[in-house]
Amino acid sequence: MLRVARSAFSKIQKCSYSSLPAPQENPNVLYSGIFINNEWHKAKSGKTFPTVNPTTGEVITEVQQGSKEDIDLAVDAAYEAFRFNSPWRTIDASERGVLLNKVANLMERDAAYLASLETLDNGKPYHVAYPVDILSSIKVFRYMAGWADKNHGRTIPMDGPFVCHTRHEPVGVCGQIIPWNFPLLMLAWKIAPALSMGNTVVLKPAEQTPLTALYMAQLIKEAGIPPGVVNIVPGFGDAGAALVANRKVDKIAFTGSTEVGLKIQQMSGVGNLKRTTLELGGKSPNIILGDVNIAEAVEQAHFGVFFNQGQVCCAGSRIYVEDNIYNEFVERSVERAKKRTVGNPFDAKTEQGPQIDNVQMEKILGLVKEGVNQGAKLLVGGKRVGDKGYFVEPTVFSNVDDNNVIAKEEIFGPVQQLMRFKDLDEIIERANNTNYGLAAAVFSKDIDKVNYLVQGIRAGTVWVNTYNVLGTQTPFGGYKDSGHGREMGIYGLNQYTEVKSIITAVPKKNS
Repeated sequence: MLRVARSAFSKIQKCSYSSLPAPQENPNVLYSGIFINNEWHKAKSGKTFPTVNPTTGEVITEVQQGSKEDIDLAVDAAYEAFRFNSPWRTIDASERGVLLNKVANLMERDAAYLASLETLDNGKPYHVAYPVDILSSIKVFRYMAGWADKNHGRTIPMDGPFVCHTRHEPVGVCGQIIPWNFPLLMLAWKIAPALSMGNTVVLKPAEQTPLTALYMAQLIKEAGIPPGVVNIVPGFGDAGAALVANRKVDKIAFTGSTEVGLKIQQMSGVGNLKRTTLELGGKSPNIILGDVNIAEAVEQAHFGVFFNQGQVCCAGSRIYVEDNIYNEFVERSVERAKKRTVGNPFDAKTEQGPQIDNVQMEKILGLVKEGVNQGAKLLVGGKRVGDKGYFVEPTVFSNVDDNNVIAKEEIFGPVQQLMRFKDLDEIIERANNTNYGLAAAVFSKDIDKVNYLVQGIRAGTVWVNTYNVLGTQTPFGGYKDSGHGREMGIYGLNQYTEVKSIITAVPKKNS
């Protein structure tokens, strides 16, 4: 969920407040309704729900609460926009790319506002939101704009007096459900490839963080994308369930927990068989061999866990350190965690903002307590910071057993677990001993050991001597219960196309 040229890590390091536009610490919330057919609506139920500033625990604004009736109206709009010979279906593929670039242009124009709104609603530091969430989202739209007229079919030399060619056609109406940890970036990952390939969309943002998605709806309209092509309905789980259940929806793309993903997979086979792309949870192993530069490896491992308040699906939370450097690695990791600054996300000195809400904060603290009760050694942190907002201390455990709850469950918070190992085959088995398979990392100077471990680890992404590096060009997704399908790159585009074979009889065929 980061970006491209080097790593998000180096980007954040280089991005000082002085090089960023000034944040708007109290950005005006301009849109809080339901967006259908390029128009703003109130919920049919008349209900609203609060979206809360996690830094203070105070309500930012009331948002219209979409339910089944609103979802069905949005799906009808997307269905009509996708009908045969509609303006959207007949537009040139290159023009779709132009429209996506217009969206990117508008995002660039409003980048400081979008980053400020994301920081307000999500709690991530502004100096992270701007270069990572906003600028990376812009790059996603531009990358997908470039693919709009390039993902084409083939002519196939089949046997007999026949000519075969393929068309890559859009899937149809795409229901998309996004999480709260990277609200705008996950919207870009979903909407941009879908539109590039000519689909229409109904998107439900997370109820904790709807504000940037709703602002994006207005930018999409301003860019000139036709009515009904993109519809955004804020709401709770019942709205997401209605989207999955609607028979006019051809595909569901979901990023979130494995628990919900399993339900979506089951529901997607009821009524009609929907295509699904599921990017789910993770408990990623980060393997540190004894030949590394310890200072660099400690910093990378720290970033791999604590980035975005630990609220990252591919966080390297299971850190396996080779026995000969384990004690020093633990000592240095504790010192680094003690130096991590926690506080106001609009403050230039802040490294870590609040967790998303009280529910998540209490879950993290509960797992920390359970980890201690099961014998793990708590070295630093483990408590709430202050009594306002949802802040958790950077937390480090050592002597963690693989069967401890904190080594098995996705904590989704700033909690680092340090475990030791001695043997490569042992660590491959331990790394794979989980129902997750989203990501992993190996740190070593020995290329033979690296290659051996990379082949053995079952995960959708394996980083070598780095962590959390993703790009618009690279596919992302998981093995096992971490989901199926891939997002971004050409692999992600394939998830939004159907392949049609056209076979034509000819009187005579010449090669």
